Amino acid sequence: MHKAGFVNIFGKANAGKSTLMNALVGEKLAIVSPKVQTTRHRITGVVTTPEYQIVFSDTPGIIDPRYRLHEKMMGAVKSALEDADVAMLIMDAKDNLEENLSLFAALRLKARSILVINKSDLLMKDELEALVKKCEEWGKAEKVVVISALQGKGVPALLESIVSMLPESEPFYPEDTLTDKSTRFFVGEIIREKIFHLFDEEIPYHTAVAVTQYQEKNTLIKISADIIVTRETQKAIILGDKGSSIKKIGTLARQDIEKFVGQKVFLELFVKVRGKWRDNDIYLREYGY
Repeated sequence: MHKAGFVNIFGKANAGKSTLMNALVGEKLAIVSPKVQTTRHRITGVVTTPEYQIVFSDTPGIIDPRYRLHEKMMGAVKSALEDADVAMLIMDAKDNLEENLSLFAALRLKARSILVINKSDLLMKDELEALVKKCEEWGKAEKVVVISALQGKGVPALLESIVSMLPESEPFYPEDTLTDKSTRFFVGEIIREKIFHLFDEEIPYHTAVAVTQYQEKNTLIKISADIIVTRETQKAIILGDKGSSIKKIGTLARQDIEKFVGQKVFLELFVKVRGKWRDNDIYLREYGY
């Protein structure tokens, strides 16, 4: 009996969805940062064994849209709601329980669901037990599982729970498939992750990355990418004094891209100003949203 299904991850921004998917898949597919709203796309990771295939989807954190970009992000959440066989509802153990349960109830899920309490290492044992009891009393999820995605605690048990809930099915993808996204997509995401880590507050949220060249040569891969910002002042910050900041972004991104593609990389970065790109459908399409 072979099982296969779509297992989609939902939750508030910064609940640990991307860290969890990376832990379940065993590869870093979704970029991670301490800042909220890091994930903008629906990112797929495929786990295949002789007994089952799980197609995981990391989705953007659920927010009230303020820009067309946000509307596109919530569109990714909506599509994930429609095709989920199993929904993982993830919450931060330290976050407000009522808010999270209200959010999950509002999703009006048709799929079977698991309520995942993440960052469990931040609570004392008695606090955690009381939280689990309240989640079980909520009664809308079939299972409540406690994990620490960052530490890998509880992840094998969560995987077992997921497999037990999968429908019988043939695989959807060939067994060597890891994701449905292109290498160019992940290159752009790696560059964007460095911007989230290196810059404060507004800069990462005003930024997009467009990979304009990905050329495989004999000895290396040549990559060019545009970093898009909304104002000239932001361009100056990204460039830094005498180009110091963009050089740092490039160095850190190149190291991670080389690990990802398993080859030497020549990376060239440019900064372009596109006012209000987050509300412009033409720009959003051009930048992959």
